[in-house]
Amino acid sequence: MKQHHIIRDGVTLFALESGPADGPAVVFLHGLGMDGAIWDDVVAQLPDGLRYIRLDMRGHGQSDVSPAPYSMGALISDCEAVCDALNVRDAVIVGLSIGGLIAQGLAVKRLDLVRALVLSNTAAKIGRPEIWQARADAVQRGGIGAIADDTVARWFGPRGRLEQMAAARARLMRCDPVGYAGCSAAIGGTDFWTPTSGLRLPCLGIAGAEDGSTPPDLVRETTDLIPGSRFALMRRVGHVPPLQDAQGYAALITQFLTEIVHG
Repeated sequence: MKQHHIIRDGVTLFALESGPADGPAVVFLHGLGMDGAIWDDVVAQLPDGLRYIRLDMRGHGQSDVSPAPYSMGALISDCEAVCDALNVRDAVIVGLSIGGLIAQGLAVKRLDLVRALVLSNTAAKIGRPEIWQARADAVQRGGIGAIADDTVARWFGPRGRLEQMAAARARLMRCDPVGYAGCSAAIGGTDFWTPTSGLRLPCLGIAGAEDGSTPPDLVRETTDLIPGSRFALMRRVGHVPPLQDAQGYAALITQFLTEIVHG
């Protein structure tokens, strides 16, 4: 396991790398309020011989917290800088929620970096700007606790397992409010319906049947923008499949990697 600290425009970005340095790359981009550690149980069940890179986006995990708000362009450039610094090319990008927005933007900007996409619990546009502004305002006034309960309820739905919800809430509470607010602004300012519709590359969409943040129809509508994409619905799972069914999630990604012969 290698730890990387990559500086872009004065912001230090943290990435964790495992697997052979010359293996085909798979890059993981987490959701809002989380960090790269959410992928640990998934990566442990993926095929050997691949190079797995887990990035903490700015304002999250071990990456620097720069002043809010953030633009989606800055978050995409962060991921681009990490890929360039680590000599990543032709990677499969697995993006969850805001990570899926970053993945779409990266594919549009730097197709040399992206061979295929896994768009998980995400969309080309997520929610309305005023909703994200309200959440940013709430955490800057009252900390993450101001939005934690409502957020976890949306993530897991009414049938969520209490122990998983408690663990996810504890993770969320570790997020810096400035980082959360900054990324909320980036989501609110992003509409990728047109750019994503121009992509031509292998794509797998994954949705959770209980997801109240990015419902299955929204995920399917986004992946359908990319010709030839396929869609998988995970039952009894909400917005954060890596924390709810890592085994089933890893199986879907493994099948996709096999289908596109990545490895």
